[in-house]
Amino acid sequence: MVEKIPGSVVQIETRPLYNENEEAQCVKILHRVFWSFNPCIRAFTHCKPLVQVDGTHLYGKYKGTLLVAVAQDGNQNIVPIAFALVEDWHESIRAAVNRSCGDWQPPRAWWMFCIRHIGSNFLRAFKVPHLQKLVVNKGYSRTVEEYNINYKRLEERGEAYARWCDAIKLRHWVLAFDEGHRWGHMTTNLVECINSVLKGTRNLPVLALVRATYYRLNELFTRKSAETHERKRTGFTYFVFAQQQIEASMQQAGNIVVHRFDRRNEVFKVREMTTEKALVVDLTRWTCDCGHFQVERIPCRHVIACCANQRLDWQLYVHDVYKMTEVRKVYRFEFTPLGDSETWPAYEGPTLVANPALRQTSKGRPKLTRYLNEMNSRDMRGPRICRLCGTQGHSRSRCAATLLSSSVTTPLTCCHLAIRSATTPPAC
Repeated sequence: MVEKIPGSVVQIETRPLYNENEEAQCVKILHRVFWSFNPCIRAFTHCKPLVQVDGTHLYGKYKGTLLVAVAQDGNQNIVPIAFALVEDWHESIRAAVNRSCGDWQPPRAWWMFCIRHIGSNFLRAFKVPHLQKLVVNKGYSRTVEEYNINYKRLEERGEAYARWCDAIKLRHWVLAFDEGHRWGHMTTNLVECINSVLKGTRNLPVLALVRATYYRLNELFTRKSAETHERKRTGFTYFVFAQQQIEASMQQAGNIVVHRFDRRNEVFKVREMTTEKALVVDLTRWTCDCGHFQVERIPCRHVIACCANQRLDWQLYVHDVYKMTEVRKVYRFEFTPLGDSETWPAYEGPTLVANPALRQTSKGRPKLTRYLNEMNSRDMRGPRICRLCGTQGHSRSRCAATLLSSSVTTPLTCCHLAIRSATTPPAC
Protein backbone atom coordinates (compact mmCIF):
# COMPACT_ATOMS: atom_id res chain seq x y z
CA MET A 1 0.00 0.00 0.00
CA VAL A 2 2.79 2.41 0.89
CA GLU A 3 4.60 1.54 -2.34
CA LYS A 4 1.50 2.08 -4.49
CA ILE A 5 0.47 5.35 -2.78
CA PRO A 6 3.51 7.15 -1.36
CA GLY A 7 2.65 9.22 1.67
CA SER A 8 0.42 6.59 3.26
CA VAL A 9 1.28 5.67 6.83
CA VAL A 10 1.43 2.19 8.35
CA GLN A 11 2.65 1.41 11.85
CA ILE A 12 2.80 -2.09 13.28
CA GLU A 13 3.48 -2.86 16.93
CA THR A 14 4.59 -6.35 17.88
CA ARG A 15 5.29 -8.37 21.01
CA PRO A 16 7.93 -11.10 21.42
CA LEU A 17 6.87 -14.72 21.10
CA TYR A 18 8.29 -17.14 23.67
CA ASN A 19 8.71 -20.87 23.31
CA GLU A 20 8.71 -21.84 26.97
CA ASN A 21 11.38 -19.41 28.33
CA GLU A 22 13.21 -18.78 25.06
CA GLU A 23 12.26 -15.97 22.69
CA ALA A 24 11.46 -17.12 19.18
CA GLN A 25 13.61 -15.69 16.41
CA CYS A 26 12.13 -14.02 13.33
CA VAL A 27 8.59 -14.50 14.68
CA LYS A 28 6.58 -11.80 16.45
CA ILE A 29 3.07 -11.50 17.86
CA LEU A 30 0.93 -8.89 16.08
CA HIS A 31 -0.17 -6.40 18.75
CA ARG A 32 -1.49 -3.27 17.04
CA VAL A 33 -1.82 -1.95 13.48
CA PHE A 34 -2.38 1.63 12.37
CA TRP A 35 -2.94 2.72 8.79
CA SER A 36 -3.96 5.90 6.98
CA PHE A 37 -4.15 6.36 3.22
CA ASN A 38 -2.47 9.34 1.62
CA PRO A 39 -5.71 10.62 -0.08
CA CYS A 40 -7.37 10.70 3.36
CA ILE A 41 -4.41 12.47 4.94
CA ARG A 42 -4.40 15.17 2.27
CA ALA A 43 -8.20 15.45 2.30
CA PHE A 44 -8.22 16.33 5.99
CA THR A 45 -6.45 19.63 5.32
CA HIS A 46 -9.60 20.78 3.46
CA CYS A 47 -12.09 19.54 6.08
CA LYS A 48 -13.19 21.06 9.36
CA PRO A 49 -10.35 20.88 11.90
CA LEU A 50 -12.31 18.34 13.90
CA VAL A 51 -11.57 14.66 14.61
CA GLN A 52 -13.92 12.13 16.20
CA VAL A 53 -12.67 8.70 17.28
CA ASP A 54 -14.68 5.63 18.20
CA GLY A 55 -14.26 1.88 18.09
CA THR A 56 -16.20 -1.27 17.28
CA HIS A 57 -15.60 -4.89 18.22
CA LEU A 58 -14.19 -7.42 15.77
CA TYR A 59 -16.33 -10.50 15.25
CA GLY A 60 -13.79 -12.81 13.59
CA LYS A 61 -11.59 -15.57 14.95
CA TYR A 62 -9.72 -13.19 17.26
CA LYS A 63 -10.86 -10.51 19.64
CA GLY A 64 -9.94 -6.88 19.13
CA THR A 65 -11.25 -3.44 18.35
CA LEU A 66 -11.30 -1.47 15.11
CA LEU A 67 -10.70 2.23 15.79
CA VAL A 68 -11.86 4.77 13.21
CA ALA A 69 -11.02 8.49 13.12
CA VAL A 70 -13.31 10.62 10.95
CA ALA A 71 -13.63 14.26 9.91
CA GLN A 72 -16.35 16.24 8.09
CA ASP A 73 -16.18 18.34 4.93
CA GLY A 74 -18.06 21.58 4.28
CA ASN A 75 -21.04 19.71 2.85
CA GLN A 76 -21.51 17.63 6.03
CA ASN A 77 -20.06 14.48 4.43
CA ILE A 78 -18.10 12.11 6.67
CA VAL A 79 -14.46 11.57 5.67
CA PRO A 80 -12.59 8.64 7.31
CA ILE A 81 -8.97 9.60 7.84
CA ALA A 82 -7.34 6.80 9.86
CA PHE A 83 -7.86 3.25 11.13
CA ALA A 84 -6.28 1.09 13.82
CA LEU A 85 -6.63 -2.43 15.18
CA VAL A 86 -6.08 -2.48 18.93
CA GLU A 87 -6.98 -4.64 21.92
CA ASP A 88 -9.05 -2.04 23.83
CA TRP A 89 -10.09 1.35 22.52
CA HIS A 90 -10.11 3.24 25.85
CA GLU A 91 -6.60 2.25 26.87
CA SER A 92 -5.28 2.58 23.31
CA ILE A 93 -6.60 6.12 22.86
CA ARG A 94 -5.27 7.16 26.27
CA ALA A 95 -1.86 5.66 25.48
CA ALA A 96 -1.70 7.45 22.12
CA VAL A 97 -2.52 10.81 23.73
CA ASN A 98 0.08 10.29 26.47
CA ARG A 99 2.78 9.45 23.88
CA SER A 100 2.02 12.54 21.78
CA CYS A 101 4.32 14.81 23.86
CA GLY A 102 1.64 17.47 24.07
CA ASP A 103 0.60 17.42 20.40
CA TRP A 104 -2.99 16.65 21.44
CA GLN A 105 -3.09 19.36 24.09
CA PRO A 106 -3.71 23.14 23.86
CA PRO A 107 -2.73 25.24 22.02
CA ARG A 108 -2.28 22.65 19.24
CA ALA A 109 -5.43 20.67 19.95
CA TRP A 110 -8.47 20.78 22.22
CA TRP A 111 -10.61 17.92 23.41
CA MET A 112 -14.31 18.12 24.20
CA PHE A 113 -16.95 15.97 25.84
CA CYS A 114 -19.98 14.49 24.08
CA ILE A 115 -23.10 16.17 25.48
CA ARG A 116 -25.07 12.95 25.09
CA HIS A 117 -22.72 11.14 27.44
CA ILE A 118 -22.76 14.03 29.93
CA GLY A 119 -26.54 13.82 30.05
CA SER A 120 -26.31 10.07 30.51
CA ASN A 121 -23.86 10.40 33.40
CA PHE A 122 -26.07 13.03 35.04
CA LEU A 123 -29.07 10.71 34.84
CA ARG A 124 -27.06 7.85 36.30
CA ALA A 125 -25.94 10.05 39.21
CA PHE A 126 -29.31 11.58 40.17
CA LYS A 127 -32.06 9.47 38.56
CA VAL A 128 -34.05 12.60 37.55
CA PRO A 129 -35.04 12.18 33.88
CA HIS A 130 -37.02 15.44 33.83
CA LEU A 131 -33.80 17.42 34.47
CA GLN A 132 -31.61 15.69 31.93
CA LYS A 133 -32.90 17.89 29.11
CA LEU A 134 -32.03 21.00 31.11
CA VAL A 135 -28.43 19.82 31.48
CA VAL A 136 -28.25 19.19 27.74
CA ASN A 137 -29.64 22.68 27.08
CA LYS A 138 -26.83 24.12 29.22
CA GLY A 139 -24.31 22.47 26.93
CA TYR A 140 -26.02 23.84 23.82
CA SER A 141 -26.05 27.41 25.20
CA ARG A 142 -24.44 29.63 22.56
CA THR A 143 -24.21 32.76 24.72
CA VAL A 144 -23.21 33.43 28.31
CA GLU A 145 -26.64 34.93 28.96
CA GLU A 146 -28.39 31.79 27.77
CA TYR A 147 -26.07 29.64 29.88
CA ASN A 148 -26.74 31.68 33.02
CA ILE A 149 -30.49 31.33 32.52
CA ASN A 150 -30.27 27.54 32.16
CA TYR A 151 -27.84 27.33 35.08
CA LYS A 152 -30.22 29.25 37.36
CA ARG A 153 -33.12 27.01 36.38
CA LEU A 154 -31.10 23.92 37.29
CA GLU A 155 -29.85 25.45 40.55
CA GLU A 156 -33.40 26.28 41.63
CA ARG A 157 -34.27 22.60 41.39
CA GLY A 158 -31.34 21.60 43.59
CA GLU A 159 -27.87 22.89 44.34
CA ALA A 160 -26.44 19.38 44.07
CA TYR A 161 -27.35 19.31 40.37
CA ALA A 162 -25.54 22.59 39.73
CA ARG A 163 -22.47 21.52 41.73
CA TRP A 164 -22.26 18.32 39.68
CA CYS A 165 -22.11 20.39 36.49
CA ASP A 166 -19.58 22.78 38.03
CA ALA A 167 -17.12 19.90 38.33
CA ILE A 168 -16.84 19.81 34.51
CA LYS A 169 -14.82 22.60 32.93
CA LEU A 170 -17.09 24.80 30.85
CA ARG A 171 -14.86 24.83 27.79
CA HIS A 172 -15.18 21.06 27.50
CA TRP A 173 -18.95 20.93 27.07
CA VAL A 174 -20.63 24.38 26.72
CA LEU A 175 -20.72 26.06 23.32
CA ALA A 176 -20.53 29.57 24.78
CA PHE A 177 -17.13 28.83 26.35
CA ASP A 178 -15.38 26.54 23.85
CA GLU A 179 -14.09 29.43 21.69
CA GLY A 180 -15.57 27.77 18.61
CA HIS A 181 -13.16 24.83 18.61
CA ARG A 182 -15.86 22.18 18.27
CA TRP A 183 -17.64 23.88 15.33
CA GLY A 184 -21.03 23.24 16.90
CA HIS A 185 -20.58 19.44 17.06
CA MET A 186 -21.97 18.42 20.44
CA THR A 187 -22.04 14.62 20.03
CA THR A 188 -19.86 11.88 18.54
CA ASN A 189 -22.53 10.83 16.06
CA LEU A 190 -20.21 11.40 13.08
CA VAL A 191 -18.12 8.35 13.75
CA GLU A 192 -21.22 6.24 14.39
CA CYS A 193 -22.34 6.82 10.80
CA ILE A 194 -19.20 5.25 9.34
CA ASN A 195 -20.47 1.79 10.29
CA SER A 196 -22.34 1.64 6.97
CA VAL A 197 -19.03 1.96 5.12
CA LEU A 198 -17.44 -0.81 7.21
CA LYS A 199 -20.45 -3.13 7.18
CA GLY A 200 -19.38 -6.74 6.78
CA THR A 201 -15.66 -6.10 7.40
CA ARG A 202 -15.47 -6.66 11.14
CA ASN A 203 -15.30 -10.44 10.82
CA LEU A 204 -12.43 -10.40 8.29
CA PRO A 205 -8.75 -11.19 8.91
CA VAL A 206 -6.36 -8.25 9.22
CA LEU A 207 -5.15 -8.26 5.62
CA ALA A 208 -8.66 -8.54 4.19
CA LEU A 209 -9.88 -5.80 6.55
CA VAL A 210 -7.19 -3.35 5.42
CA ARG A 211 -7.89 -4.22 1.79
CA ALA A 212 -11.63 -3.65 2.30
CA THR A 213 -11.09 -0.17 3.77
CA TYR A 214 -8.79 0.63 0.84
CA TYR A 215 -11.28 -0.20 -1.90
CA ARG A 216 -14.34 1.11 -0.10
CA LEU A 217 -12.69 4.46 0.48
CA ASN A 218 -11.72 4.52 -3.19
CA GLU A 219 -15.40 4.02 -4.05
CA LEU A 220 -16.40 6.77 -1.58
CA PHE A 221 -13.91 9.29 -2.99
CA THR A 222 -14.89 8.49 -6.57
CA ARG A 223 -18.61 8.95 -5.89
CA LYS A 224 -18.20 12.16 -3.88
CA SER A 225 -15.87 13.62 -6.49
CA ALA A 226 -18.53 13.09 -9.16
CA GLU A 227 -21.17 14.71 -6.93
CA THR A 228 -19.06 17.81 -6.32
CA HIS A 229 -18.41 18.30 -10.04
CA GLU A 230 -22.12 17.89 -10.74
CA ARG A 231 -22.92 20.51 -8.11
CA LYS A 232 -20.39 22.87 -9.71
CA ARG A 233 -22.43 23.00 -12.92
CA THR A 234 -25.46 24.35 -11.01
CA GLY A 235 -23.71 27.69 -10.51
CA PHE A 236 -23.86 27.82 -6.68
CA THR A 237 -20.86 28.99 -4.69
CA TYR A 238 -21.72 26.96 -1.60
CA PHE A 239 -23.25 23.60 -0.91
CA VAL A 240 -26.74 22.93 0.43
CA PHE A 241 -26.03 23.32 4.16
CA ALA A 242 -24.23 26.69 3.92
CA GLN A 243 -26.59 27.95 1.21
CA GLN A 244 -29.66 27.31 3.36
CA GLN A 245 -28.09 29.01 6.37
CA ILE A 246 -27.14 32.09 4.34
CA GLU A 247 -30.55 32.39 2.67
CA ALA A 248 -32.32 32.15 6.03
CA SER A 249 -30.07 34.89 7.47
CA MET A 250 -30.78 37.16 4.50
CA GLN A 251 -34.53 36.83 5.00
CA GLN A 252 -34.26 37.84 8.67
CA ALA A 253 -31.74 40.67 8.21
CA GLY A 254 -34.38 43.19 7.12
CA ASN A 255 -35.74 43.67 10.68
CA ILE A 256 -32.40 44.70 12.18
CA VAL A 257 -31.21 48.25 12.86
CA VAL A 258 -27.43 48.76 12.55
CA HIS A 259 -25.24 51.38 14.26
CA ARG A 260 -21.57 51.65 13.32
CA PHE A 261 -19.21 52.08 16.26
CA ASP A 262 -15.83 52.61 14.56
CA ARG A 263 -14.52 54.17 11.37
CA ARG A 264 -12.98 50.94 10.10
CA ASN A 265 -16.38 49.23 9.71
CA GLU A 266 -15.47 46.41 12.08
CA VAL A 267 -17.59 46.83 15.24
CA PHE A 268 -21.35 47.36 15.13
CA LYS A 269 -24.26 47.53 17.51
CA VAL A 270 -27.42 45.97 16.12
CA ARG A 271 -30.96 45.93 17.45
CA GLU A 272 -33.69 43.50 16.49
CA MET A 273 -36.93 45.38 15.90
CA THR A 274 -39.11 42.40 16.80
CA THR A 275 -37.48 41.55 20.13
CA GLU A 276 -35.73 44.88 20.94
CA LYS A 277 -32.63 42.84 21.74
CA ALA A 278 -29.29 44.67 21.32
CA LEU A 279 -26.18 42.75 20.22
CA VAL A 280 -22.58 43.53 19.27
CA VAL A 281 -20.98 42.32 16.03
CA ASP A 282 -17.20 42.31 15.64
CA LEU A 283 -16.24 41.46 12.06
CA THR A 284 -12.52 41.45 12.83
CA ARG A 285 -12.85 38.75 15.47
CA TRP A 286 -15.66 36.97 13.64
CA THR A 287 -17.94 37.18 16.66
CA CYS A 288 -21.56 38.06 17.31
CA ASP A 289 -23.38 38.10 20.62
CA CYS A 290 -25.92 35.62 19.24
CA GLY A 291 -23.17 32.98 19.10
CA HIS A 292 -23.97 31.53 15.67
CA PHE A 293 -21.26 33.41 13.76
CA GLN A 294 -18.29 32.13 15.76
CA VAL A 295 -19.66 28.61 16.18
CA GLU A 296 -20.51 27.74 12.56
CA ARG A 297 -18.27 30.25 10.72
CA ILE A 298 -21.24 31.31 8.58
CA PRO A 299 -22.63 34.89 8.67
CA CYS A 300 -25.68 35.14 10.89
CA ARG A 301 -28.52 37.56 10.23
CA HIS A 302 -26.80 40.27 12.27
CA VAL A 303 -23.60 40.02 10.21
CA ILE A 304 -25.61 40.09 6.98
CA ALA A 305 -27.38 43.24 8.17
CA CYS A 306 -24.07 44.95 9.04
CA CYS A 307 -22.58 44.11 5.65
CA ALA A 308 -25.69 45.39 3.85
CA ASN A 309 -25.66 48.61 5.86
CA GLN A 310 -22.05 49.40 4.99
CA ARG A 311 -22.06 47.77 1.53
CA LEU A 312 -19.55 45.14 2.52
CA ASP A 313 -19.19 41.76 0.84
CA TRP A 314 -20.67 39.24 3.27
CA GLN A 315 -19.02 36.36 1.38
CA LEU A 316 -15.71 37.37 2.96
CA TYR A 317 -17.10 36.10 6.26
CA VAL A 318 -17.99 32.59 5.07
CA HIS A 319 -15.29 30.11 6.03
CA ASP A 320 -13.46 28.55 3.10
CA VAL A 321 -14.39 25.04 4.22
CA TYR A 322 -17.98 25.64 3.02
CA LYS A 323 -17.03 26.77 -0.48
CA MET A 324 -17.45 24.40 -3.40
CA THR A 325 -13.86 24.94 -4.47
CA GLU A 326 -12.65 23.70 -1.09
CA VAL A 327 -14.97 20.70 -0.90
CA ARG A 328 -13.83 19.57 -4.35
CA LYS A 329 -10.27 19.53 -3.04
CA VAL A 330 -11.28 16.97 -0.42
CA TYR A 331 -11.98 14.29 -3.02
CA ARG A 332 -9.55 15.24 -5.76
CA PHE A 333 -6.88 12.83 -4.50
CA GLU A 334 -7.11 9.40 -6.13
CA PHE A 335 -6.37 5.87 -5.02
CA THR A 336 -4.15 3.59 -7.10
CA PRO A 337 -5.07 -0.05 -7.82
CA LEU A 338 -2.97 -2.37 -5.70
CA GLY A 339 -2.52 -4.87 -8.52
CA ASP A 340 -1.60 -8.53 -8.12
CA SER A 341 0.28 -9.48 -4.98
CA GLU A 342 3.04 -11.04 -7.08
CA THR A 343 4.01 -7.55 -8.25
CA TRP A 344 4.37 -6.21 -4.72
CA PRO A 345 7.84 -5.60 -3.29
CA ALA A 346 9.31 -8.41 -1.21
CA TYR A 347 8.60 -8.20 2.52
CA GLU A 348 11.61 -8.04 4.76
CA GLY A 349 10.79 -8.47 8.41
CA PRO A 350 9.68 -10.97 11.04
CA THR A 351 6.81 -13.36 10.51
CA LEU A 352 3.74 -12.04 12.31
CA VAL A 353 1.34 -14.37 14.10
CA ALA A 354 -1.92 -13.69 15.92
CA ASN A 355 -2.03 -13.38 19.67
CA PRO A 356 -3.42 -16.72 20.95
CA ALA A 357 -4.72 -14.97 24.07
CA LEU A 358 -7.16 -12.97 21.88
CA ARG A 359 -8.73 -15.99 20.21
CA GLN A 360 -12.50 -16.03 20.43
CA THR A 361 -13.82 -18.71 22.77
CA SER A 362 -17.32 -18.78 21.34
CA LYS A 363 -19.15 -17.78 18.21
CA GLY A 364 -21.24 -14.65 17.86
CA ARG A 365 -20.91 -11.17 19.21
CA PRO A 366 -18.49 -10.60 22.14
CA LYS A 367 -20.09 -10.42 25.55
CA LEU A 368 -21.01 -6.94 26.72
CA THR A 369 -18.65 -5.72 29.44
CA ARG A 370 -19.61 -2.06 29.81
CA TYR A 371 -22.13 -0.59 32.23
CA LEU A 372 -25.51 0.02 30.68
CA ASN A 373 -27.53 3.22 30.92
CA GLU A 374 -30.52 4.77 29.18
CA MET A 375 -28.45 5.12 25.99
CA ASN A 376 -28.59 1.31 25.79
CA SER A 377 -32.32 1.08 26.49
CA ARG A 378 -32.72 -1.81 24.07
CA ASP A 379 -30.32 -3.88 26.17
CA MET A 380 -31.72 -2.77 29.54
CA ARG A 381 -35.40 -3.40 28.97
CA GLY A 382 -37.00 -6.56 30.25
CA PRO A 383 -38.66 -9.36 28.30
CA ARG A 384 -41.35 -8.53 25.81
CA ILE A 385 -44.88 -8.44 27.17
CA CYS A 386 -47.87 -8.73 24.85
CA ARG A 387 -50.31 -5.84 25.23
CA LEU A 388 -53.26 -8.08 24.28
CA CYS A 389 -52.92 -11.17 26.47
CA GLY A 390 -50.36 -9.88 29.01
CA THR A 391 -48.00 -12.83 28.71
CA GLN A 392 -44.25 -12.65 28.14
CA GLY A 393 -42.22 -13.90 25.22
CA HIS A 394 -44.00 -12.33 22.24
CA SER A 395 -45.33 -9.02 20.94
CA ARG A 396 -48.80 -7.91 19.88
CA SER A 397 -48.15 -8.77 16.23
CA ARG A 398 -47.16 -12.33 17.18
CA CYS A 399 -50.00 -12.90 19.63
CA ALA A 400 -52.34 -15.79 18.96
CA ALA A 401 -55.29 -13.46 19.47
CA THR A 402 -54.18 -11.36 16.50
CA LEU A 403 -53.71 -14.46 14.41
CA LEU A 404 -57.22 -15.62 15.31
CA SER A 405 -58.83 -12.31 14.40
CA SER A 406 -56.98 -12.04 11.08
CA SER A 407 -57.53 -15.63 10.03
CA VAL A 408 -60.74 -16.54 8.19
CA THR A 409 -59.99 -19.88 6.62
CA THR A 410 -58.30 -21.52 9.64
CA PRO A 411 -60.88 -23.30 11.85
CA LEU A 412 -60.83 -22.49 15.55
CA THR A 413 -59.77 -25.45 17.66
CA CYS A 414 -59.33 -26.08 21.33
CA CYS A 415 -55.60 -25.42 20.97
CA HIS A 416 -56.14 -21.95 19.56
CA LEU A 417 -58.47 -20.97 22.38
CA ALA A 418 -56.19 -22.37 25.06
CA ILE A 419 -53.22 -20.36 23.75
CA ARG A 420 -55.23 -17.15 23.79
CA SER A 421 -56.12 -17.35 27.46
CA ALA A 422 -54.84 -19.79 29.98
CA THR A 423 -57.61 -18.93 32.43
CA THR A 424 -60.54 -19.41 30.02
CA PRO A 425 -61.43 -23.10 29.43
CA PRO A 426 -61.98 -24.23 25.85
CA ALA A 427 -65.57 -23.87 24.67
CA CYS A 428 -65.77 -27.46 23.50
